[in-house]
Amino acid sequence: MSRKTATDNPSIAPSGTDPDRIDLRSEAGLREWTRKLDVSEAQLQEAIDAVGDRATDVELHLKGSRSTTNQESVAQTPAGNG
Repeated sequence: MSRKTATDNPSIAPSGTDPDRIDLRSEAGLREWTRKLDVSEAQLQEAIDAVGDRATDVELHLKGSRSTTNQESVAQTPAGNG
Protein backbone atom coordinates (compact mmCIF):
# COMPACT_ATOMS: atom_id res chain seq x y z
CA MET A 1 0.00 0.00 0.00
CA SER A 2 1.51 3.36 -0.97
CA ARG A 3 1.15 6.39 1.23
CA LYS A 4 0.03 9.66 -0.33
CA THR A 5 2.14 12.73 0.37
CA ALA A 6 1.53 16.44 -0.06
CA THR A 7 3.45 16.40 -3.33
CA ASP A 8 0.96 13.85 -4.72
CA ASN A 9 -1.56 16.70 -5.00
CA PRO A 10 -0.53 18.47 -8.22
CA SER A 11 -3.58 20.74 -8.15
CA ILE A 12 -2.12 22.89 -5.37
CA ALA A 13 1.21 23.77 -6.99
CA PRO A 14 1.50 26.37 -9.75
CA SER A 15 3.05 24.94 -12.87
CA GLY A 16 6.83 25.09 -13.15
CA THR A 17 7.55 25.38 -9.42
CA ASP A 18 8.56 23.05 -6.63
CA PRO A 19 5.19 21.41 -5.99
CA ASP A 20 5.17 22.12 -2.27
CA ARG A 21 6.87 25.51 -1.92
CA ILE A 22 5.53 29.03 -2.30
CA ASP A 23 8.01 31.50 -3.80
CA LEU A 24 6.95 35.08 -3.10
CA ARG A 25 9.81 36.45 -5.24
CA SER A 26 7.91 35.59 -8.41
CA GLU A 27 5.04 37.95 -9.30
CA ALA A 28 3.42 35.27 -11.45
CA GLY A 29 3.79 32.70 -8.68
CA LEU A 30 2.42 35.12 -6.12
CA ARG A 31 -0.65 35.82 -8.25
CA GLU A 32 -1.20 32.12 -8.87
CA TRP A 33 -0.88 31.16 -5.19
CA THR A 34 -3.24 33.92 -4.04
CA ARG A 35 -5.74 32.71 -6.65
CA LYS A 36 -5.32 29.01 -5.83
CA LEU A 37 -5.61 29.58 -2.09
CA ASP A 38 -8.25 32.34 -2.45
CA VAL A 39 -6.38 34.83 -0.25
CA SER A 40 -4.93 38.32 -0.50
CA GLU A 41 -1.18 38.87 -0.79
CA ALA A 42 -1.13 40.08 2.82
CA GLN A 43 -2.91 36.94 4.02
CA LEU A 44 -0.49 34.74 2.08
CA GLN A 45 2.55 36.57 3.49
CA GLU A 46 1.16 36.35 7.03
CA ALA A 47 0.59 32.60 6.64
CA ILE A 48 4.12 32.05 5.29
CA ASP A 49 5.56 34.08 8.16
CA ALA A 50 3.61 31.88 10.58
CA VAL A 51 4.28 28.39 9.17
CA GLY A 52 6.95 28.62 6.45
CA ASP A 53 6.72 28.28 2.68
CA ARG A 54 5.44 24.68 2.35
CA ALA A 55 2.18 24.98 0.44
CA THR A 56 0.40 22.29 2.42
CA ASP A 57 1.31 23.95 5.73
CA VAL A 58 0.19 27.34 4.42
CA GLU A 59 -3.08 25.91 3.13
CA LEU A 60 -3.83 24.19 6.44
CA HIS A 61 -2.95 27.35 8.37
CA LEU A 62 -5.23 29.45 6.20
CA LYS A 63 -8.12 26.99 6.42
CA GLY A 64 -7.73 26.78 10.18
CA SER A 65 -7.64 30.54 10.62
CA ARG A 66 -10.83 31.31 8.72
CA SER A 67 -13.67 32.04 11.07
CA THR A 68 -15.36 34.15 8.40
CA THR A 69 -15.49 33.78 4.66
CA ASN A 70 -12.47 34.92 2.70
CA GLN A 71 -14.48 37.67 1.01
CA GLU A 72 -15.27 39.11 4.43
CA SER A 73 -11.58 38.94 5.41
CA VAL A 74 -10.45 40.60 2.20
CA ALA A 75 -13.08 43.32 2.66
CA GLN A 76 -11.66 43.99 6.14
CA THR A 77 -8.06 44.25 4.88
CA PRO A 78 -6.96 47.90 4.74
CA ALA A 79 -6.44 49.30 1.24
CA GLY A 80 -2.91 48.79 -0.06
CA ASN A 81 -2.29 45.62 2.00
CA GLY A 82 -3.27 43.03 -0.52
